Amino acid sequence: MHITVYCGSNYGTKAIYPQVARELGTWIGSNQHTLVYGGSQNGLMGILADACVEAGGTIIGVLPDVLKDQEEPHPALSEMIRVSTMSERKDILFDLGDAFIALPGGPGTLEEMVDVISWGRIGLHAQPCIFLNIDHYYAAIYEQYQHMVHEGFISAEVVANVYWIHSVYELTRILSQAPL
Repeated sequence: MHITVYCGSNYGTKAIYPQVARELGTWIGSNQHTLVYGGSQNGLMGILADACVEAGGTIIGVLPDVLKDQEEPHPALSEMIRVSTMSERKDILFDLGDAFIALPGGPGTLEEMVDVISWGRIGLHAQPCIFLNIDHYYAAIYEQYQHMVHEGFISAEVVANVYWIHSVYELTRILSQAPL
């Protein structure tokens, strides 16, 4: 299974963020999945990729030219896909993914995940979208989605394929039930 992970190119302020990035990378690699991600060796992206490779996994990185001076490619990439724009990066990360996971990150991480949820809403995919809600990092986003349902702007079915988990180990259950 190709698992697309969106996350920060920074480490964040809490030690738990890199710790969970490492756990996720280890889980992906040890379960013989392929990590598809932004391709950087910086921040959580680098920790995630390091752990995946150390656990025997394969990593595919999608790097846009616009970030070539800001993000170094991970040296252990099994495949590096160079693109011109951020939009191309998002499209390829989406096209390659059988499931989508968000670790903590900034506005780019959030944008990518919201796009994937929106694309599911219009029928472009039925894959699971999973927020690793570490230390309640995505609690406000969860509340916003519930508010959108309550106010009638999206249906409950839209968020039925969006999961909010607190542990990497919940992934096995979710992905075993997913329509891949």
